[in-house]
Amino acid sequence: MEENYYAIPDFFFSPVFIISCIAIAVVQIAGMWKTFTKASQPGWAAIIPFLNIYIMTKITGKPGIWTILCLIPFVNIVIAIWLYNMMSKSFGKDEGFTAGLIFLGFIFWPVLGFGSAKYLGPYGNPAAFRAYQEKDKFDFEQPK
Repeated sequence: MEENYYAIPDFFFSPVFIISCIAIAVVQIAGMWKTFTKASQPGWAAIIPFLNIYIMTKITGKPGIWTILCLIPFVNIVIAIWLYNMMSKSFGKDEGFTAGLIFLGFIFWPVLGFGSAKYLGPYGNPAAFRAYQEKDKFDFEQPK
């Protein structure tokens, strides 16, 4: 009888592991949903792949083409970290919070969404936020 060295451990099929993963995903999605809502974007976009990245680019004031950059291997890692940093700055947080979003997103997205952080505008720019509130004077998609 041959042993299969590539078999998936039984641990991954245990109900406790599966329920834990689902719970972590739900908490992270709820935090991202609430964060998008704070930034006056549709919260439901947090559950749709690629659209959530596009919405993050709008929240951070970057062009939508950055969504396509997230499809390029290795470039996507840099762009994702950059977007998370700009997302932190847009809510008045620092680089430490960015590291939290990257490594412990299931904790830091709910802190950002359900906490006291307020959306300050793209990359924390209050002037851009005021212009954004006056819809006719500012558009994330238009070059400056």
